[in-house]
Amino acid sequence: MEKKYWVPALEKANDILLLIAQFPSELKMMDLSKQLNIHKSSMFSLLNTMEILGWIVRNADSTYGLGVQMGMLGMCYSNNNSLIHSFHREAAISRELLGETIQLAKLEQQDVLYLAKEEAPTPVKLASHPGMKLPAHATALGKCMLARLDQAKLTQLYPVEEATLKVLTPYTLSTTRQLKQELTEIRVNGYALDQQESVEGFQCVAAPIVQANGQVVAAVSCSMPKHVWEHKEQAVIREIVSLAERLSGSTHII
Repeated sequence: MEKKYWVPALEKANDILLLIAQFPSELKMMDLSKQLNIHKSSMFSLLNTMEILGWIVRNADSTYGLGVQMGMLGMCYSNNNSLIHSFHREAAISRELLGETIQLAKLEQQDVLYLAKEEAPTPVKLASHPGMKLPAHATALGKCMLARLDQAKLTQLYPVEEATLKVLTPYTLSTTRQLKQELTEIRVNGYALDQQESVEGFQCVAAPIVQANGQVVAAVSCSMPKHVWEHKEQAVIREIVSLAERLSGSTHII
């Protein structure tokens, strides 16, 4: 995208919001300043303005969280997004059938961006949340969407055949060659598995949501501890594939 009319202050504010969203109520001004390499005087002005606008809130311990305006914007986005509406309606059915949490995400270059979640009342909660990003190669969500890309797009994202990939656990795919080999299998199966690749001790299955024109727009997934997966595997795979099919076929806004 052309940056001829770029506003650096807005870019800095955006970086601050993304970091606070990733670590809510954990970071103080100096933490934000150091991690984003923004001088403390500029950071002070930015945080003060964003706090007045309601974009962020400063907690009693001087850490920061997202403000009410961000919540309102997120709600407006969800209300105007037909796929998220459909997801909540259909995923609630899957959540009740499986007794497990269901998630929706889309692909953003080499990452997955989590969009929505239907959380089940299980003892173990997933750390992921809407707005969070993870490397696509380390998640079932990401892999099932990568598998639907044409070869040119896939090569654009991963141009080096033997490039090293970021490893999240001992089970994460570590090279682009391994990833591309697995994508071939995913295309045949119609779904992808995450076998302790993003979080050790957790298994996940995901299936792509595809528009009528064949374009993948998002994916749905279900994750659970490994010992639970061993009892539910086939039922979960069937339901997640079914959920993706129910959400596919229409032109969704996303």
